[in-house]
Amino acid sequence: MKELSIYIHIPFCSSKCFYCDFTSFSGQSNRVKEYIDSLIVELSLHKDSLQDYRIKTIFIGGGTPSAIDAKYIFKVLDYIYKNFNISSDMEVSMELNPGTIEFEKLNIYKEAGINRISMGLQTFNNNILKKLGRIHSAEDFLQSYNMLDNAGFENINVDLMFNLPDQTISDGMKDVEALVRLGVKHISYYSLIIEPGTLMHKWHQENRLKLLDEDSERKLYYNVKDFLKENGYQHYEISNFSMKDYECKHNMVYWKIKPYIGVGLSSHSYLNNKRFWNTDDLSSYIQELKKGKLPIEEDEIISKDIEMAEFCIFGLRLVEGIDKREFKDKFGVDIKVLYKDTIEKHKNSDLLFEDDRYLKLTDKGLDLANIVEVDFLP
Repeated sequence: MKELSIYIHIPFCSSKCFYCDFTSFSGQSNRVKEYIDSLIVELSLHKDSLQDYRIKTIFIGGGTPSAIDAKYIFKVLDYIYKNFNISSDMEVSMELNPGTIEFEKLNIYKEAGINRISMGLQTFNNNILKKLGRIHSAEDFLQSYNMLDNAGFENINVDLMFNLPDQTISDGMKDVEALVRLGVKHISYYSLIIEPGTLMHKWHQENRLKLLDEDSERKLYYNVKDFLKENGYQHYEISNFSMKDYECKHNMVYWKIKPYIGVGLSSHSYLNNKRFWNTDDLSSYIQELKKGKLPIEEDEIISKDIEMAEFCIFGLRLVEGIDKREFKDKFGVDIKVLYKDTIEKHKNSDLLFEDDRYLKLTDKGLDLANIVEVDFLP
């Protein structure tokens, strides 16, 4: 039986962070029940077409899924378990924010089969947290982490950001050192991206943000990478580090160009060489499902050339790189023949390295990944 992953989008938040450009909003808690009911309808519309698939992973993201009543999370997962083919070792992840949980919620999450938690910390520095628009403190994070630990959640990811307003290299190192002391199994480490349409973007244009210069940002990243390696973490993707066997299985689906279905507002799907995505308008989403229609805003057919290019581009995000045998098995062509000029060009520039099995970015190439990736596009 073929494998499939499901992404579930919960757009509700207690408050919108200043850097966030995801489809999320606060102040609409009165629409949560209606939204969850619509999610169930959307899943039901996919049910027949997915009977030949076994669900490998589920990821509940947002927004802040933990900001809504846990009974709704249970309801959605319960529907999936009862109506789809489920893998016996399925990874079920959910995002949560510090300060949005209590033991009762955690017990419901456990009962609902959630076995991996991804918690957004961003930094331990309370002053910087306020500048990001986060509504929790470092103390809230520690309290939430201890609750998760006491409730039996072992597989926990923590999101950290760097190059934050007024952050120093020392601040960034202290954040990572604190997580290592806690024994966190997985760390996602992202540089702040100033997205158009956010408050951060407005402040950046007004020169109100003091960020690290490029050299200092790279120095912090490499210091963190070395420190985590010394403490037993494997760097398995550009922005992700884990202890052995704690890699995020769901994200590997995206990086390996495997099939997945996204349900909920603005979620994306990739199935049978077709990519499609839902509307980001809440009222339209609900109304289309009331009519018994999938709320798809747009779709596109992915040609073989594009699929091969994306396999390479996403594969290069993985530190192990592109598996050349897997590429040939999947597409029936030798990657070294198809992309001969591109591979030689970037090997000669010390951006790509090749061994018997893999084609991967060098340390220099990881910094200049975009330059390499674009050359794989048709």
